[in-house]
Amino acid sequence: MRVAYLWCGVLAIALGGCSRDPYVTSDGDAISGNWRIARQTDRITGSPLASVAIVAMASNTYEDFPKPSMMQLTCFDGKPLARFSFEFKIGSDVNTMLGYRFDDKPGRDSVPGVRFLQKHDTVVIEDPADVSQFVKDMDGSRSLYVRIRSITHGRTTIEYNLDGSGPALRAAFADCPVMPAVVAPVAPSKKRVS
Repeated sequence: MRVAYLWCGVLAIALGGCSRDPYVTSDGDAISGNWRIARQTDRITGSPLASVAIVAMASNTYEDFPKPSMMQLTCFDGKPLARFSFEFKIGSDVNTMLGYRFDDKPGRDSVPGVRFLQKHDTVVIEDPADVSQFVKDMDGSRSLYVRIRSITHGRTTIEYNLDGSGPALRAAFADCPVMPAVVAPVAPSKKRVS
């Protein structure tokens, strides 16, 4: 019995000396309204981590109670993206669509440039034009309502209170600015010469 206590003590001391790398923790994060802004520095590139997140409760057809969901805005591999993660399955690329609406602005019923990740609990908007439109619509908005419709995983809804989104948007896309959505150029009008 004394040996077991001794080994527990040795293990506790050994594990107490282990510390997590600050890059993988939320230590030092800043808060802007409802947003958490990452303040870690990548030890490989020396650049600040470009990532912000907000949490709210999501409802799903097959879940008895709302569960936490997180929206993350980040620059990944030099490209902006919006990521939504849930604690339950929401759908797949084959049979699911994501729509959203900011405040009273026109909503988007089915965003074409989304991808559902392998465990079916995360969806990302990664097409540059779609991310650009998403960020443009978010700028100055107070709330975001997201609706996900899936043939196999029911309906999922969530509403994010976007208080503090201005500094969060600037932090998320500081290293990979979101380009304006591509708009077809307007042909110059021909003037009639009299």
